[in-house]
Amino acid sequence: MAEQKDFIVAIELGSSKITGVAGQKMPDGSISVLALVREESSSFIRKGVVYNIDKTAQCLSNIVKKLEGQLKTRIRQVFVGVGGQSVRGVRNTIVRDLPQDTIITSDMVASLMDENRGMEYPDQKILEVVDQEYRVDANLQIDPVGIRASRLEANFLNIVMRKSFFLNLGKSFETAGIKVVEMYVAPIELGNVVLTETEKRSGCALVDMGADTTTVAVYSKNLLRHLAVIPLGANNITKDIASLQMEESDAEVMKLKYGSAYTDNNDIDDSVKYSIDSERQVESRRFIEIIEGRLEEIVLNVREQIPNEYYDKLLGGIILTGGGSNLKNIEVAFRYHTRIDKIRTAKFVTLTINSGDSAIKAHDGMINTALGLLAKGYVNCAGGDLNTSRDLFSTEEEEEEVMDTDGQQTGKVEKPGVLAAEKARLEKERLEKERLEKEKQEKEAAAEAERKKKENSLWNRFSRKLKQFGEDIVKDE
Repeated sequence: MAEQKDFIVAIELGSSKITGVAGQKMPDGSISVLALVREESSSFIRKGVVYNIDKTAQCLSNIVKKLEGQLKTRIRQVFVGVGGQSVRGVRNTIVRDLPQDTIITSDMVASLMDENRGMEYPDQKILEVVDQEYRVDANLQIDPVGIRASRLEANFLNIVMRKSFFLNLGKSFETAGIKVVEMYVAPIELGNVVLTETEKRSGCALVDMGADTTTVAVYSKNLLRHLAVIPLGANNITKDIASLQMEESDAEVMKLKYGSAYTDNNDIDDSVKYSIDSERQVESRRFIEIIEGRLEEIVLNVREQIPNEYYDKLLGGIILTGGGSNLKNIEVAFRYHTRIDKIRTAKFVTLTINSGDSAIKAHDGMINTALGLLAKGYVNCAGGDLNTSRDLFSTEEEEEEVMDTDGQQTGKVEKPGVLAAEKARLEKERLEKERLEKEKQEKEAAAEAERKKKENSLWNRFSRKLKQFGEDIVKDE
């Protein structure tokens, strides 16, 4: 492989595998995947949560080294996806009663956002905030600025995660000596690359069926409305099969070979038996009942996680993805148990991906989240040549090229990683503050001009003279 000096690296920590992927954003909007590495993670990550920091760090180091070997280039920093059983969405509403006929300003909205960001949840950390509509008096508005009102209600969906789990994740990368540019909420980035704009707008539920967890994300009117993680996944089905006294590896093989999410009772042949090994067999009906029983539990839990206010308005239906969605007749099972007819399985992302890797070409839904994180990345993660004498995970700050969403280099920043992102954020805030201040001054100037115009109008001049005439008569009397 030819040397690549500009690429983005994303890492997804799943319950069964940790995935590291490197790629380039091309001018035409496509992504070329340059390297892909996957490592088993079930011994130190459970339900998407890091439980053994040292083993996680070792695995992360191995992934980075293997990626560097394929790229022939050092990796300076990475983007990371955050998920797992403790990630969830929490609604929050902040209300402001305003003086009559107050015109809502950008400062008022920013104040509400800051107050929401300052919310304290016991043992929880806010990862991301998804703005919902604002209620201005009795009307819903996406942007309330400039509207006259006496009451403003701001609605937010705060994505939170247990602080201890978040710290374990950060400590794992710190122990491995890997610099993290930014951590993203993995389910949100997944939705960005597997859902269509029509599905988001008309309302849909994205169901990511992983190994140990199933994530449910509900969208309506282009906004994420609800996010929850169910602590049940495809591995639960495998463990149930293993209760027939076999190794889980053998149970997984049987699940993939004979398993079905739904089988019509009339299609079950009680005389058919499936081989467990050379000496034992299991009746097909019992095997089917084991799989369908657990799958039904997962589907019903998904149903419970879709808020009632959106359930009968999911015109975009349910979109399935993840490794668990590969089970035969999975769409039939969801239709039967949810009574929702529109079910689609997202085997791959909506982006154009160029790659010769078999894991990506498989289109089995298992790599979608990693590709979503890769698409979200924006900073060049490449370091120097792999054979450089510098330390592999040097923290020395150098100039770093930044790529825009089309893969074009837009310039350089002095410090990579989190420092660059922070500088960019502060600069953006400064420019936004200047813009708002300029708008405020222009509005005040316009209001002053209008006031003077009214004062100098013919009617106002006549009114003042009439008033003065009356005062003079009173004085004379």
